[in-house]
Amino acid sequence: MGALLEVRGLETRFFTQDGVVHAVNGISYTMDEGETLAIVGESGSGKSVSVLSMLRLIPQPPGKITGGEVLFEGKDLLRMSNSEIRKIRGNRIAMIFQDPMTSLNPVLTIGFQIMEALELHLGMNKHQARERAAELLQMVGIPGAANRLDDYPHQFSGGMRQRVMIAMGLACNPKLLIADEPTTALDVTIQAQIVELVKRLQKEIGMAVIWITHDLGVVAGLADRVIVMYAGSIVEEAPIKELYGNPRHPYTLGLLGSVPRMDRPRKEKLTPIEGLPPDLLEVPPGCPFAPRCKYRTDRCLEERPTLREVGPKHRIACWVDVRPPEEI
Repeated sequence: MGALLEVRGLETRFFTQDGVVHAVNGISYTMDEGETLAIVGESGSGKSVSVLSMLRLIPQPPGKITGGEVLFEGKDLLRMSNSEIRKIRGNRIAMIFQDPMTSLNPVLTIGFQIMEALELHLGMNKHQARERAAELLQMVGIPGAANRLDDYPHQFSGGMRQRVMIAMGLACNPKLLIADEPTTALDVTIQAQIVELVKRLQKEIGMAVIWITHDLGVVAGLADRVIVMYAGSIVEEAPIKELYGNPRHPYTLGLLGSVPRMDRPRKEKLTPIEGLPPDLLEVPPGCPFAPRCKYRTDRCLEERPTLREVGPKHRIACWVDVRPPEEI
């Protein structure tokens, strides 16, 4: 399979009264067709802003994409006209947002909101679109799907609203589905159901998935590859098994140390990452993680590391290249 998506040197800035916020700082990666890529990191690390920039959904002003290319099926999304990018969004690339209650229009029926994309992008008439909308709700596991089309968002539970959002995302059989922390507001049982639902639908439709989350535990059984972001930059990228089995960046070690694991003794405490992320109004000259890193050297404070390979398809941005404690 060829590359479906190529992100090259993407940069996004927010120009505020307090100064320039360096939200995304020259990130690059590729995605193949049918692949599942997880983007993980703390709140404020640039995960969501990076994909919103790809789809040109950053509010301008104050936001501005200041550099880079985003090639989707060989065409640069950042150079398209507004009418061209609108034909891509919701059609070839779909996005599920974190909070369905604020993403769904409260005064429009669920059926109308799903049918709108079908009529706009696929040219269906109202009868065809209504039938397809009922099929989609059934596909995502909503009971009595045809009878729920005239219901409003407030008549659905949180988990069911998220299923509606997934149905809307899948309406036009996208090549790429972006899920922006879609399980954050849900309880653990519903989280697992949503993850399994996306995995099943991905196999049926054959789409690629970008799953954005702050929780490495969620993506363990979902992703093929993981990108770890910190302060608007990629600090580690690796296949999922390699990342869990051989993490090489101190920040990744910190994230993994703060996730509860069944294979660890019950008495073993979770290890927090000390300190706070940097202020992106003032980007430090060295590694942005250095002030919180117990492995830092003088070079880390003075010179910013770039991504380099440390194994097959495994890249880190670190001068130290740590090993897990049990290997030291």
